[in-house]
Amino acid sequence: MLTVTKIPNHVAIKIALELKKLLVDNSLLDVLCISQSDLEANLFKLMEKRGYGEDYINRYKMMTRFHHQRVPLVILVCGTACTGKSTIATQLAQRLNLPNVLQTDMVYELLRTSTDAPLTSVPVWARDFNSPEELITEFCRECRVVRKGLAGDLKKAMKDGKPIIIEGIHLDPSIYLMDEEKREDNSRLEKTVPDSENPGSSVERKTEHQSRNGLTENRISPTKEDGYFVKSKECTLEEGVSESHETSTHDSAHSQEKNPKDESDGHKDLGQPKNNTAKKDKPAAEPIVVPIVLKMSDFDHKALLEEWIATRAFRDNCLPQDHRKLINNLKLIQDYLCSFESQGLTIVDISANSFPQTLDWLHSYLLQCIERGLLAACNQGGN
Repeated sequence: MLTVTKIPNHVAIKIALELKKLLVDNSLLDVLCISQSDLEANLFKLMEKRGYGEDYINRYKMMTRFHHQRVPLVILVCGTACTGKSTIATQLAQRLNLPNVLQTDMVYELLRTSTDAPLTSVPVWARDFNSPEELITEFCRECRVVRKGLAGDLKKAMKDGKPIIIEGIHLDPSIYLMDEEKREDNSRLEKTVPDSENPGSSVERKTEHQSRNGLTENRISPTKEDGYFVKSKECTLEEGVSESHETSTHDSAHSQEKNPKDESDGHKDLGQPKNNTAKKDKPAAEPIVVPIVLKMSDFDHKALLEEWIATRAFRDNCLPQDHRKLINNLKLIQDYLCSFESQGLTIVDISANSFPQTLDWLHSYLLQCIERGLLAACNQGGN
């Protein structure tokens, strides 16, 4: 938790050891002997003693609330080959203490080898296409297939309130941008359907009601200073509407199974529907979804790609010999991903010379996104 607040690792270890010594000296090492507030008060004093004052303490409190409220967090690290996606994702997971990192390459291979998914062993950027548009169309199609393969992990993360980082080339930002429009259109249609006629849509109608009151939307308009891009749950899950229907249908079927018992038992279970209603009316925390695209300068990227492709070509006989065509295809995909910058997507320039600084900036950026999302979740709960 201390390193999450951007305290250097070696200092965080010293503070933790000092806190332990303090507890031992005062015979407070047993958890039952000290309250959480007293424990944090002692910790904050040690932090201030080492020069990590108000800003770091506020971050600590913010991240404590974030974990206690179990607000789902989904970080999408997009980009083509050799832009540092895996390295960035791993480093951010360590810094933010996030245990779950998924790679779309692994999902792609599992779908290709273990299911009937329409995926091939030759990467999309290594195939022949008649036009750039045809390449991008096929790339987007494969991204949608991989997105369906990620549905279970994403649904579990949303349900359990667990953070997750997804990285890889098969992440198409348009999927998440288009879901917002889809959700809004579905909400408009559902306005005309009474609750009594469509009990399975109560979850979506509640979401639409919250959206009208400014509670669901958690998107931050890009500015010159930040360019934040934080989106809510319905804007990020391609199957969000269908998943909501599945949950609602399950609840509805469960209620129908219990209704005969309720009728036969009479007043015995009279209080039970009230409890169920209370649980259903309690809004779930809206997830924080942060997509970013990693980009490298053309000169550096080309040099890394040539070395990477040469290694893969030696290992995989399926790659063509014309490396220039492969690099051009990857460049087209990169340009497509970066085209969403005008819609608020964050583009991060990666360079070997400034990698530590970039990682540090991403750490701060994600903390700010978490803070904004947490405030939105708190406002939603308060209302």
